[in-house]
Amino acid sequence: MNKKYDGLLLASGGMDSTVLAYDLANKKQNVVILFIDYGQHCKEKEYATLKRMLPKQFVDNIEIIKIGDIYKYSESRMIKEANLWKDEVKAEDLYLPYRNLLFLSAASAFAQSLGIKTVYSAFINSNHAKEIDCSLKFFTELETLLKEYGSVEIKFPFRDLTKYDVAKKGLELGIAIDETYSCQVNSKAPCGVCPNCVDRLNAINKLFENSNYDK
Repeated sequence: MNKKYDGLLLASGGMDSTVLAYDLANKKQNVVILFIDYGQHCKEKEYATLKRMLPKQFVDNIEIIKIGDIYKYSESRMIKEANLWKDEVKAEDLYLPYRNLLFLSAASAFAQSLGIKTVYSAFINSNHAKEIDCSLKFFTELETLLKEYGSVEIKFPFRDLTKYDVAKKGLELGIAIDETYSCQVNSKAPCGVCPNCVDRLNAINKLFENSNYDK
């Protein structure tokens, strides 16, 4: 890798990371796009969406790391895809232990090996996941820890935004946010009922309602 990079962005083809990618591109930042294959059933859909939705100048910057063996015994519905015609899926069925801690640690180690000092994550505080590593407090403390005991700083530019704020920002940047993919349950099309889908749809619907209201 002979290019000079300003940072590394964790991205998956979802709305939040896609909007952040465009925001960074708009600010003339050149970043490595890190896609993590953790054994998720939707990885092919995520990756195809990521390549399609990224700013063109970032497509050749994509790097993939594979850590799927960590979850090879997991019963999570993020690993073992449910049959939506037969299976009832609850929020707790989507749990993956220490997923965000794992992702951010791996991204920081990968960045440090490339001499990159900044890792970007599109985490927002409106996410309602219940895992211990999904809270604003956790991300803030991890950010401080890695900065004090390593050479990598993690930045969460959207941490104080809502999903609606991100959707609005995406619209302002000219992104087809309805073409992003964030589903945790189905690998073909958004299920519309998992936490990620609900947050995304609510934000897009609110954006549409406010747009009509303004007219």
